[in-house]
Amino acid sequence: MKISLLSTLSLLLILSLSLPSPSLSATHCNPNDKKVLLQIKTSLNNPYHLASWNPQTDCCTWYALDCDPKTSRVNSLTIFQGNISGQIPAAVGDLPYLETLVFRKLTNITGQIPIAITKLTRLKMLRLSWTNLSGPVPSFLSKIKTLTFLDLSFNDLTGEIPPSIAELTNLDALHLDRNKLTGKIPDSLGKFTGKVPDLYLSHNQLSGTVPKSLGYLNFTVIDFSRNKLEGDISFLFGKNKTIQIVDFSRNLFEFNLTKVEFPASLTSLDLNHNSIAGSLPAGLTGLALQFLNVSYNRLCGQIPTGGKLQSFDSTAYFHNRCLCGAPLPACK
Repeated sequence: MKISLLSTLSLLLILSLSLPSPSLSATHCNPNDKKVLLQIKTSLNNPYHLASWNPQTDCCTWYALDCDPKTSRVNSLTIFQGNISGQIPAAVGDLPYLETLVFRKLTNITGQIPIAITKLTRLKMLRLSWTNLSGPVPSFLSKIKTLTFLDLSFNDLTGEIPPSIAELTNLDALHLDRNKLTGKIPDSLGKFTGKVPDLYLSHNQLSGTVPKSLGYLNFTVIDFSRNKLEGDISFLFGKNKTIQIVDFSRNLFEFNLTKVEFPASLTSLDLNHNSIAGSLPAGLTGLALQFLNVSYNRLCGQIPTGGKLQSFDSTAYFHNRCLCGAPLPACK
């Protein structure tokens, strides 16, 4: 009897050890996700960067991705700075639980942004930057309503900014900078109905005037530097605005700065290399500015004394028509 009981207990112990524990089995990635990931690896010509993507191992342990700890579904794919060639595989659209998709600092990634991305109905962050992607900024991106961060910077994208991009009402930031975009800034960028995103459109070939509609929104960051934009942008400022960082440098803007009122929130103002006239408003002395550059314009008169204005060196003010006073030479 004792021997029989002992045998039974031994058998139960062996069986319990041979079965995977619930905590371990929970980490096993979804077989459909694994199949798709291996397709992505094949499409990218099996790069060494993805050597850990071994079909014999749990894909939740693979490099460059994360799984949800509860569902074990792949929710993040971040392929960064590897020796990878080819196009972004359409198969990325078959990872239905993705919230983050990043292809970044991959200069041998070419082609256009695949429409398959629109199948990712949970996607929050889309970062396709520092690649050689070409073609337009696709209007179909407006279908991914869950996006909170869209970064397509440092590519070779061409054409105009699609007006439909403003239909992304959950965006916190829009990066289209450092491409080859042309045409005007669409009026729709002043008509976001949800959040008001930080706008980064610098280092393109955008032209024309900035739409008045942008003056109706309270942006936090606007960077339109190094384009061919023109006209008056004073309407983007005002006492009641919440703007903090502004870079309008190296454009063709032309307006009188004298009576412009700046919000107390402003900490960085870059207007260099434009055709801005008038004088520096005394209101600038009341701001907690961390950066200021108004050089290479047509400004005149004495630099107001006080606040942070004298903490910047002469390069922040030089090459104007007749600005004077510290830190420039004294007025005559």
